[in-house]
Amino acid sequence: MKFAIVGAGAIGAFAGAMLTRAGEDVTLIARGPHLRAMQEHGVRVRGEIGDFAAHPSATDEPATVGPVDVLLLTLKAHSLTAMAPRLAPLIGPETTVVSAQNGIPWWYFYRHGGEWEGTHLETVDPGGVIGQSINPARVVGCVIYPSTTIVEPGIVQHIEGTRFAIGEPDGSKSERCRRIADSFIKAGLRCPIRTNLRHDLWVKLMGNVAYNPISALTRATLIEIVQCPETRALAAAIMREADQVAQKLGIDIGVSIEQRLEGAEKVGHHKTSMLQDVEAGRPMELEAIVGAVVELGNKMGLSLPHTSAVYACVRLLAGNA
Repeated sequence: MKFAIVGAGAIGAFAGAMLTRAGEDVTLIARGPHLRAMQEHGVRVRGEIGDFAAHPSATDEPATVGPVDVLLLTLKAHSLTAMAPRLAPLIGPETTVVSAQNGIPWWYFYRHGGEWEGTHLETVDPGGVIGQSINPARVVGCVIYPSTTIVEPGIVQHIEGTRFAIGEPDGSKSERCRRIADSFIKAGLRCPIRTNLRHDLWVKLMGNVAYNPISALTRATLIEIVQCPETRALAAAIMREADQVAQKLGIDIGVSIEQRLEGAEKVGHHKTSMLQDVEAGRPMELEAIVGAVVELGNKMGLSLPHTSAVYACVRLLAGNA
């Protein structure tokens, strides 16, 4: 199939390199020195998966690519608002859009069912720009698990993991999901088709909503957060509040908060994505990960004092960056 990967940073370039090596037709859409390095030398992957180079097409202009079979969005959630209106040239009659952002995605309440069907979250899709630019009927959701980093432009360090879980918003096991999964599996990636991808999103979000903002404010790693009694208690309180929101949406996480805390301690001195963004002077994925939970809590009439407090502090931090 023909793939375009928009926001080909560490994860996008890694997926694109794996798919290209397996014979898929891939175009990476990126910018800056990373783009120029990929255009000149291809994507060079190092790490657990082995060392190799792949040479997908790479550009900063979606209009030059034309319609694709699969449009994979791996850019940060806050970058999608500006990019979404530029995606039209990539979308043909049969294009599937695989949305792989962290946090609560803009399409979350499409085919959700029940009282929350069609709910709009301003924190996730300001002004409805994304929803107007991408028909949600095209969307297949995706939860990304690999850990990768750009060690220098064009060079991706693969730390661990190969799992890209995908699923239809309505929970069906569709032919388009099967075709995408087949391509990923052929490329050496794990790609389970999930019938309740929203559960997977919340399982990942439960850690992110607590650890990410605390790390941004304190510059602490996961193990430091959970070994400090005060921040351990704060993380637990935020997770309890987020779980209230999830329960209102019919999601039973199935992982205890204590298990979450113990898991973070085992990971060790890991810097969250938000901390990495703070240190690099980049915008943070604050709204999709934390703001959306606060907005949902407000809509539900829930009190989320701990989550709201750290959200306010990180918003101030982001505004002063």
